[in-house]
Amino acid sequence: MKHAVILAHPAHASLNAAIAQTYRETVEALGHEVLVRDLYRMRFDPRLRAPEIPGPHAPRFRPDVVRERAMLADVDVFAFVYPLWFNAPPAMLKGYVDRVFGMGFGFEPDFGGTRPALTGRRLISFTTSGAPDFWMRDTGALQGLMRLFDAHLCGTCGLIAVDHVHFGGMVSGLTQEAVDEVLGKVRTSTKAHFRDHPSRAA
Repeated sequence: MKHAVILAHPAHASLNAAIAQTYRETVEALGHEVLVRDLYRMRFDPRLRAPEIPGPHAPRFRPDVVRERAMLADVDVFAFVYPLWFNAPPAMLKGYVDRVFGMGFGFEPDFGGTRPALTGRRLISFTTSGAPDFWMRDTGALQGLMRLFDAHLCGTCGLIAVDHVHFGGMVSGLTQEAVDEVLGKVRTSTKAHFRDHPSRAA
């Protein structure tokens, strides 16, 4: 399998970056191929421009989107790693989805609407928040995110939602023990979902 780890956090030494690296190491140990897209380090432009919007004329995609789509063309699993800000993905990730997963990659025009273009591929998400898990659960914040973002993306593009692993109460000053616990859960979840899938070599 080939995985694309899509990291959306501006700090290079963040917990999110450590989660992305741990996911990468875990699937590589399973013999899978990994492509990492660190959106802030790439200086990806999340702004959707008017010419890229489908309309009376075919959309005209900028070179960065064309390159991304070419790199992701044979990816089997999309792993999103990001913090929740105001209970939503960062603008950087939302813009990446808007521009890269839009018409011509995530879905295609069809009679009366669109049809998914990534059918059967997988989505797994790892998110963090300063709000504790009980607050995320009791307010329905996480469920709302998964319904409006995960489920909609999967439904539009044909992806299969494998898992959404959330870590609440992740504030600055975490102990090494707490970080190790988070990364241990990332390894466990990743192995549980992908250890029985064949490697690229197979």
